[in-house]
Amino acid sequence: MNQLKSIVCILCFIASLLLASAEAPKLEESWLSKSLSSEGNLILQDQDGYRVWGCSAVYDDEGKVHVYFAIIPDKGHWLRNGEIGHAVADKPEGPYKVQGSILQGRGPGYWDASSIHNPSIYRVVGKYVLLYIGNDISKAETWRDRAQEAGSQRVGMAIADNPYGPWKRFDRPIIDVSNNPDDWDEYCVVNPAFVKHPNGQYWIYYRAWDRNHDDRRKTGVAFADSLEGPYLKYEGNPVIDKFEGVNGQTEDPTLFYWNGKFHCVIRDMGNWDWLSSLYLSSEDGLNWSYPKRAKHQGATYYPMRDDKRCERDQILLKDGKPDYLFNAVQRPEGNCGGVVKINLSE
Repeated sequence: MNQLKSIVCILCFIASLLLASAEAPKLEESWLSKSLSSEGNLILQDQDGYRVWGCSAVYDDEGKVHVYFAIIPDKGHWLRNGEIGHAVADKPEGPYKVQGSILQGRGPGYWDASSIHNPSIYRVVGKYVLLYIGNDISKAETWRDRAQEAGSQRVGMAIADNPYGPWKRFDRPIIDVSNNPDDWDEYCVVNPAFVKHPNGQYWIYYRAWDRNHDDRRKTGVAFADSLEGPYLKYEGNPVIDKFEGVNGQTEDPTLFYWNGKFHCVIRDMGNWDWLSSLYLSSEDGLNWSYPKRAKHQGATYYPMRDDKRCERDQILLKDGKPDYLFNAVQRPEGNCGGVVKINLSE
Protein backbone atom coordinates (compact mmCIF):
# COMPACT_ATOMS: atom_id res chain seq x y z
CA MET A 1 0.00 0.00 0.00
CA ASN A 2 2.80 2.40 0.89
CA GLN A 3 4.48 1.66 -2.44
CA LEU A 4 1.22 2.42 -4.28
CA LYS A 5 0.88 5.72 -2.42
CA SER A 6 4.43 6.61 -3.37
CA ILE A 7 3.76 5.88 -7.03
CA VAL A 8 0.58 7.98 -6.96
CA CYS A 9 2.44 10.88 -5.33
CA ILE A 10 5.21 10.70 -7.93
CA LEU A 11 2.69 10.65 -10.78
CA CYS A 12 0.83 13.63 -9.29
CA PHE A 13 4.10 15.52 -8.93
CA ILE A 14 5.04 14.81 -12.56
CA ALA A 15 1.58 15.88 -13.71
CA SER A 16 1.87 19.14 -11.79
CA LEU A 17 5.24 19.84 -13.40
CA LEU A 18 3.84 19.19 -16.85
CA LEU A 19 0.87 21.44 -16.15
CA ALA A 20 3.08 24.23 -14.83
CA SER A 21 5.37 24.01 -17.84
CA ALA A 22 2.55 24.08 -20.38
CA GLU A 23 2.74 27.18 -22.52
CA ALA A 24 -0.03 29.74 -22.25
CA PRO A 25 -2.04 30.40 -25.42
CA LYS A 26 -0.31 32.84 -27.74
CA LEU A 27 -1.19 36.44 -26.96
CA GLU A 28 -2.13 38.43 -30.06
CA GLU A 29 -1.20 42.07 -30.51
CA SER A 30 -4.10 44.53 -30.16
CA TRP A 31 -4.72 47.67 -32.18
CA LEU A 32 -3.45 49.57 -29.12
CA SER A 33 -0.10 47.81 -28.86
CA LYS A 34 0.39 48.31 -32.59
CA SER A 35 -0.44 52.02 -32.26
CA LEU A 36 1.96 52.91 -29.45
CA SER A 37 5.04 54.94 -30.30
CA SER A 38 8.30 53.12 -29.72
CA GLU A 39 9.69 55.97 -27.61
CA GLY A 40 7.89 57.53 -24.66
CA ASN A 41 8.66 60.41 -22.31
CA LEU A 42 9.37 60.30 -18.59
CA ILE A 43 7.56 62.92 -16.52
CA LEU A 44 7.03 63.87 -12.86
CA GLN A 45 10.06 62.24 -11.32
CA ASP A 46 10.50 61.76 -7.57
CA GLN A 47 11.23 65.01 -5.73
CA ASP A 48 12.89 65.94 -2.46
CA GLY A 49 10.40 65.04 0.21
CA TYR A 50 8.16 62.68 -1.74
CA ARG A 51 7.90 59.87 -4.26
CA VAL A 52 5.40 59.65 -7.11
CA TRP A 53 3.36 56.76 -8.45
CA GLY A 54 1.01 56.74 -11.41
CA CYS A 55 -0.51 59.61 -13.34
CA SER A 56 -3.88 60.22 -14.94
CA ALA A 57 -4.43 63.05 -17.41
CA VAL A 58 -7.20 65.19 -18.86
CA TYR A 59 -7.38 68.14 -21.27
CA ASP A 60 -8.98 71.39 -20.17
CA ASP A 61 -10.97 73.71 -22.44
CA GLU A 62 -7.81 75.59 -23.46
CA GLY A 63 -5.97 72.42 -24.44
CA LYS A 64 -3.66 72.31 -21.42
CA VAL A 65 -2.95 68.91 -19.90
CA HIS A 66 -3.71 68.33 -16.22
CA VAL A 67 -2.12 65.31 -14.59
CA TYR A 68 -3.13 63.95 -11.19
CA PHE A 69 -0.69 61.60 -9.50
CA ALA A 70 -0.07 59.77 -6.24
CA ILE A 71 2.31 61.40 -3.75
CA ILE A 72 4.02 59.26 -1.12
CA PRO A 73 5.99 61.30 1.44
CA ASP A 74 9.53 60.16 2.17
CA LYS A 75 9.55 57.51 4.91
CA GLY A 76 5.82 57.19 4.34
CA HIS A 77 3.70 54.50 2.71
CA TRP A 78 0.80 54.58 0.26
CA LEU A 79 -1.41 52.79 2.80
CA ARG A 80 -0.59 55.22 5.59
CA ASN A 81 -0.23 58.79 4.37
CA GLY A 82 -0.55 59.03 0.59
CA GLU A 83 -1.80 62.19 -1.12
CA ILE A 84 -2.82 63.30 -4.61
CA GLY A 85 -0.77 65.84 -6.54
CA HIS A 86 -1.61 68.02 -9.55
CA ALA A 87 0.64 69.16 -12.40
CA VAL A 88 -0.02 71.13 -15.61
CA ALA A 89 1.66 71.24 -19.02
CA ASP A 90 1.03 72.67 -22.47
CA LYS A 91 1.34 69.21 -24.05
CA PRO A 92 1.22 65.62 -22.79
CA GLU A 93 4.99 65.14 -23.06
CA GLY A 94 5.58 68.07 -20.71
CA PRO A 95 7.40 69.82 -19.18
CA TYR A 96 5.02 69.88 -16.21
CA LYS A 97 4.66 72.48 -13.50
CA VAL A 98 3.67 70.86 -10.22
CA GLN A 99 0.80 72.69 -8.52
CA GLY A 100 1.15 70.85 -5.21
CA SER A 101 -0.92 68.41 -3.18
CA ILE A 102 -4.67 68.77 -3.67
CA LEU A 103 -6.15 65.89 -1.62
CA GLN A 104 -4.99 64.29 1.61
CA GLY A 105 -6.44 62.01 4.25
CA ARG A 106 -9.20 63.93 6.05
CA GLY A 107 -8.37 62.77 9.55
CA PRO A 108 -10.36 61.02 12.30
CA GLY A 109 -14.01 60.35 11.67
CA TYR A 110 -13.83 59.99 7.90
CA TRP A 111 -13.73 56.82 5.81
CA ASP A 112 -10.68 58.25 3.98
CA ALA A 113 -9.01 59.49 7.15
CA SER A 114 -5.50 58.22 6.53
CA SER A 115 -4.37 57.90 2.93
CA ILE A 116 -5.44 58.85 -0.61
CA HIS A 117 -4.00 56.94 -3.57
CA ASN A 118 -4.29 55.89 -7.24
CA PRO A 119 -6.22 58.82 -8.76
CA SER A 120 -7.98 58.67 -12.12
CA ILE A 121 -9.42 61.81 -13.73
CA TYR A 122 -12.33 62.29 -16.18
CA ARG A 123 -14.35 65.02 -17.91
CA VAL A 124 -18.02 64.23 -17.36
CA VAL A 125 -21.03 66.45 -18.16
CA GLY A 126 -18.92 69.58 -17.84
CA LYS A 127 -17.34 68.48 -14.56
CA TYR A 128 -13.91 67.21 -13.59
CA VAL A 129 -14.38 63.89 -11.81
CA LEU A 130 -11.54 62.46 -9.75
CA LEU A 131 -11.81 58.87 -8.53
CA TYR A 132 -9.38 57.57 -5.92
CA ILE A 133 -8.93 55.03 -3.16
CA GLY A 134 -8.88 56.06 0.47
CA ASN A 135 -8.63 54.26 3.78
CA ASP A 136 -8.80 54.55 7.54
CA ILE A 137 -6.06 52.65 9.35
CA SER A 138 -6.93 53.89 12.82
CA LYS A 139 -8.25 50.44 13.72
CA ALA A 140 -5.02 48.68 12.75
CA GLU A 141 -3.11 47.80 15.90
CA THR A 142 0.35 47.70 14.32
CA TRP A 143 1.95 48.59 11.00
CA ARG A 144 2.84 44.91 10.58
CA ASP A 145 -0.84 44.19 10.17
CA ARG A 146 -0.83 45.35 6.53
CA ALA A 147 -3.71 43.05 5.61
CA GLN A 148 -5.96 44.84 8.08
CA GLU A 149 -4.87 48.21 6.74
CA ALA A 150 -5.45 47.12 3.13
CA GLY A 151 -8.90 45.91 4.14
CA SER A 152 -10.07 49.44 4.94
CA GLN A 153 -9.64 50.65 1.34
CA ARG A 154 -12.70 52.05 -0.44
CA VAL A 155 -13.41 54.02 -3.63
CA GLY A 156 -14.00 57.75 -3.39
CA MET A 157 -15.09 60.52 -5.75
CA ALA A 158 -14.24 64.22 -5.83
CA ILE A 159 -15.90 66.68 -8.26
CA ALA A 160 -14.86 70.15 -9.43
CA ASP A 161 -15.98 72.69 -12.02
CA ASN A 162 -12.34 73.66 -12.60
CA PRO A 163 -9.26 71.40 -12.88
CA TYR A 164 -7.62 73.52 -10.16
CA GLY A 165 -10.50 72.86 -7.76
CA PRO A 166 -12.00 73.34 -5.26
CA TRP A 167 -12.93 69.68 -4.98
CA LYS A 168 -16.19 68.45 -3.50
CA ARG A 169 -15.73 65.22 -1.54
CA PHE A 170 -18.34 62.94 -0.02
CA ASP A 171 -18.87 61.60 3.48
CA ARG A 172 -19.27 58.05 2.19
CA PRO A 173 -17.34 55.96 -0.34
CA ILE A 174 -18.84 56.05 -3.83
CA ILE A 175 -18.16 52.28 -3.97
CA ASP A 176 -18.11 50.37 -0.68
CA VAL A 177 -17.45 46.77 0.25
CA SER A 178 -20.30 44.28 0.39
CA ASN A 179 -22.18 43.88 3.65
CA ASN A 180 -22.31 40.13 3.04
CA PRO A 181 -19.23 38.57 4.70
CA ASP A 182 -19.23 35.77 2.11
CA ASP A 183 -19.16 37.99 -1.00
CA TRP A 184 -16.20 38.30 -3.34
CA ASP A 185 -15.88 42.05 -2.66
CA GLU A 186 -16.43 42.23 1.10
CA TYR A 187 -12.75 42.79 1.98
CA CYS A 188 -11.68 45.86 -0.02
CA VAL A 189 -12.61 47.75 -3.20
CA VAL A 190 -9.90 49.71 -5.04
CA ASN A 191 -8.47 51.14 -8.28
CA PRO A 192 -11.62 52.58 -9.89
CA ALA A 193 -12.24 53.37 -13.56
CA PHE A 194 -15.13 55.44 -14.93
CA VAL A 195 -17.15 55.19 -18.15
CA LYS A 196 -20.09 57.29 -19.30
CA HIS A 197 -22.35 54.67 -20.88
CA PRO A 198 -24.04 55.53 -24.21
CA ASN A 199 -27.38 54.76 -22.55
CA GLY A 200 -26.82 57.75 -20.25
CA GLN A 201 -25.78 55.81 -17.15
CA TYR A 202 -22.59 56.32 -15.17
CA TRP A 203 -20.47 53.20 -14.66
CA ILE A 204 -17.61 52.66 -12.23
CA TYR A 205 -15.42 49.58 -12.50
CA TYR A 206 -13.44 48.51 -9.45
CA ARG A 207 -11.04 45.80 -8.36
CA ALA A 208 -11.63 43.63 -5.30
CA TRP A 209 -9.61 40.94 -3.55
CA ASP A 210 -11.67 37.76 -3.13
CA ARG A 211 -10.17 36.41 0.08
CA ASN A 212 -13.27 34.30 0.79
CA HIS A 213 -13.03 31.91 -2.14
CA ASP A 214 -9.87 31.72 -4.25
CA ASP A 215 -7.73 34.67 -3.08
CA ARG A 216 -7.87 36.24 -6.55
CA ARG A 217 -8.05 39.87 -7.68
CA LYS A 218 -11.18 40.43 -9.77
CA THR A 219 -12.99 43.33 -11.44
CA GLY A 220 -16.62 44.31 -10.95
CA VAL A 221 -18.84 47.19 -12.04
CA ALA A 222 -21.55 49.39 -10.52
CA PHE A 223 -24.15 51.61 -12.24
CA ALA A 224 -25.85 54.91 -11.42
CA ASP A 225 -28.40 57.16 -13.11
CA SER A 226 -26.72 60.30 -11.77
CA LEU A 227 -23.05 61.17 -11.45
CA GLU A 228 -23.05 61.33 -7.66
CA GLY A 229 -24.86 58.01 -7.34
CA PRO A 230 -26.04 55.90 -5.69
CA TYR A 231 -24.04 53.25 -7.59
CA LEU A 232 -25.61 49.79 -7.60
CA LYS A 233 -23.37 46.80 -8.14
CA TYR A 234 -24.04 44.50 -11.08
CA GLU A 235 -25.57 41.21 -9.94
CA GLY A 236 -23.34 39.27 -12.35
CA ASN A 237 -20.08 40.54 -10.82
CA PRO A 238 -17.19 39.96 -11.18
CA VAL A 239 -17.07 40.76 -14.91
CA ILE A 240 -13.30 40.18 -15.36
CA ASP A 241 -11.64 37.21 -13.68
CA LYS A 242 -10.04 34.09 -15.18
CA PHE A 243 -9.07 33.58 -18.82
CA GLU A 244 -9.09 30.19 -20.50
CA GLY A 245 -5.71 28.48 -20.63
CA VAL A 246 -3.99 30.66 -18.01
CA ASN A 247 -4.26 31.03 -14.26
CA GLY A 248 -2.97 34.49 -13.39
CA GLN A 249 -4.85 37.53 -12.15
CA THR A 250 -5.45 41.13 -13.25
CA GLU A 251 -5.74 44.55 -11.62
CA ASP A 252 -5.78 48.28 -12.33
CA PRO A 253 -8.38 48.45 -15.11
CA THR A 254 -8.78 51.58 -17.18
CA LEU A 255 -11.83 51.88 -19.43
CA PHE A 256 -13.11 54.02 -22.28
CA TYR A 257 -15.94 53.87 -24.82
CA TRP A 258 -14.97 54.55 -28.43
CA ASN A 259 -16.07 53.44 -31.90
CA GLY A 260 -19.15 51.70 -30.54
CA LYS A 261 -17.22 49.48 -28.11
CA PHE A 262 -15.97 49.38 -24.56
CA HIS A 263 -12.20 49.10 -24.30
CA CYS A 264 -10.27 47.93 -21.25
CA VAL A 265 -6.53 48.03 -20.51
CA ILE A 266 -5.61 46.03 -17.43
CA ARG A 267 -2.41 44.90 -15.73
CA ASP A 268 -1.33 41.29 -16.27
CA MET A 269 -0.52 39.53 -12.99
CA GLY A 270 0.98 36.25 -14.10
CA ASN A 271 -1.25 35.15 -16.97
CA TRP A 272 1.44 35.74 -19.58
CA ASP A 273 3.87 37.77 -17.47
CA TRP A 274 3.97 40.40 -14.70
CA LEU A 275 5.36 43.38 -16.60
CA SER A 276 2.93 44.06 -19.45
CA SER A 277 -0.75 44.91 -19.88
CA LEU A 278 -3.73 43.20 -21.48
CA TYR A 279 -6.40 44.60 -23.79
CA LEU A 280 -10.05 43.48 -23.73
CA SER A 281 -13.06 44.73 -25.67
CA SER A 282 -16.80 44.43 -25.12
CA GLU A 283 -20.04 45.30 -26.86
CA ASP A 284 -21.93 45.83 -23.61
CA GLY A 285 -19.25 46.51 -20.97
CA LEU A 286 -20.14 43.29 -19.15
CA ASN A 287 -19.03 40.41 -21.36
CA TRP A 288 -15.38 40.80 -22.32
CA SER A 289 -13.27 39.36 -25.11
CA TYR A 290 -10.28 37.09 -24.69
CA PRO A 291 -7.22 39.25 -23.95
CA LYS A 292 -4.76 40.63 -26.44
CA ARG A 293 -1.57 42.53 -25.75
CA ALA A 294 -2.20 46.17 -24.75
CA LYS A 295 1.40 47.17 -24.17
CA HIS A 296 4.73 45.42 -23.73
CA GLN A 297 7.02 45.75 -20.74
CA GLY A 298 8.11 49.26 -19.91
CA ALA A 299 11.64 48.97 -21.31
CA THR A 300 10.04 48.81 -24.77
CA TYR A 301 9.11 52.49 -24.45
CA TYR A 302 11.18 54.03 -21.65
CA PRO A 303 14.84 54.09 -20.51
CA MET A 304 14.40 51.59 -17.68
CA ARG A 305 15.48 48.09 -16.69
CA ASP A 306 13.44 45.34 -18.28
CA ASP A 307 12.72 43.77 -14.88
CA LYS A 308 11.07 46.91 -13.46
CA ARG A 309 7.36 47.62 -13.42
CA CYS A 310 5.41 49.92 -15.72
CA GLU A 311 1.75 49.84 -14.72
CA ARG A 312 -1.31 51.89 -13.70
CA ASP A 313 -2.19 52.45 -17.38
CA GLN A 314 -4.39 55.49 -18.02
CA ILE A 315 -5.73 56.67 -21.40
CA LEU A 316 -5.85 60.38 -22.24
CA LEU A 317 -8.77 61.02 -24.59
CA LYS A 318 -8.99 63.88 -27.07
CA ASP A 319 -12.35 64.55 -28.72
CA GLY A 320 -13.42 61.11 -27.53
CA LYS A 321 -10.46 59.31 -29.13
CA PRO A 322 -7.50 57.66 -27.37
CA ASP A 323 -4.58 60.07 -27.67
CA TYR A 324 -1.86 59.11 -25.15
CA LEU A 325 -1.09 56.29 -22.73
CA PHE A 326 0.12 57.35 -19.26
CA ASN A 327 1.86 55.00 -16.82
CA ALA A 328 3.58 54.65 -13.49
CA VAL A 329 7.25 53.84 -14.13
CA GLN A 330 9.53 52.12 -11.63
CA ARG A 331 13.26 52.79 -11.98
CA PRO A 332 16.22 52.16 -9.63
CA GLU A 333 17.00 55.88 -9.58
CA GLY A 334 13.44 56.77 -8.60
CA ASN A 335 9.83 56.42 -9.69
CA CYS A 336 8.23 58.69 -12.26
CA GLY A 337 5.37 58.92 -14.70
CA GLY A 338 5.51 57.95 -18.34
CA VAL A 339 3.60 58.98 -21.45
CA VAL A 340 3.46 57.31 -24.88
CA LYS A 341 1.71 58.66 -27.98
CA ILE A 342 -1.09 56.55 -29.48
CA ASN A 343 -0.88 56.81 -33.27
CA LEU A 344 -4.31 55.90 -34.59
CA SER A 345 -4.56 54.84 -38.21
CA GLU A 346 -7.24 56.71 -40.11
